[in-house]
Amino acid sequence: MGIVTTIAPVALALIMLGLGASLTVKDFTRVFQSPKTFLVGMVCQIVLLPVIAYILIIILKTPIELALGVMLIAAAPGGVTSNVLTKFADGDVALSISLTAFTSLISIVSVPYIVFLSIDIFNITYVEKEVSMLGISLKMFFVVTVPVITGMLIRKLFNNFIENNMKIIEKMSIGLFSIVFIAIYIEEWDSIVMFISTAGTIAFILNVTMMIVGFYIAKFFASGIAQRRCISLECGLQNGTLAVFVGTQLFGSNMTYMVPTAAYALIMMTTSLIFVLILKR
Repeated sequence: MGIVTTIAPVALALIMLGLGASLTVKDFTRVFQSPKTFLVGMVCQIVLLPVIAYILIIILKTPIELALGVMLIAAAPGGVTSNVLTKFADGDVALSISLTAFTSLISIVSVPYIVFLSIDIFNITYVEKEVSMLGISLKMFFVVTVPVITGMLIRKLFNNFIENNMKIIEKMSIGLFSIVFIAIYIEEWDSIVMFISTAGTIAFILNVTMMIVGFYIAKFFASGIAQRRCISLECGLQNGTLAVFVGTQLFGSNMTYMVPTAAYALIMMTTSLIFVLILKR
């Protein structure tokens, strides 16, 4: 798994740099214009998604070695792909960008907390002992927060250049995301085949459930159809590269946990594209 453990931090840092380059201060202050809608999206993604993931693990009796992988992807913030697909779905792109920005920055606290809480709940003992929640948060700070802030500074200094090349930056981010998961499928194919039935089932149910739940919660509490589409996609599309990075810090070469993450990454792209096509029709 050497390739994945090597490229995941680099790919994540570059993806977050690209995210930062797409952000301005307005993306953070905009939430005060419609705080209720923003709060609905945040609660769905940061609270409801891990809770539903845990409930599904119990109901489906997911093996412990896969359970943490499910919680890893559930804890991850939204990814750049959610912003792109929200645009294609005629959703609220500004809201999508704001949610991705905030959940990404908060993730340096929320992800380690959810993951270490899951480790305690599932009584997992094979985590590398020298890794602490603070240690994971600090590492995430350098590969998530620092690149985002750097990207925003680059946007500030070279605004015209960045705006003219935004589509290229988005494609590069999606390309880096794809490279990480292609490497996982190549290196861990035997494990993926072994666990694909169990991991694929819970990944599919979690993904579809969250897109439906996100859509209908937004329908009751958010302001319009564009916001519902946005929140639904934000709930279904996670930053798999970040989940991979955190996992490699916790487990080193033990990559069984990666199977649900890899399964979810493939499934979320398929279901999200179907969702967008349905909306387009």
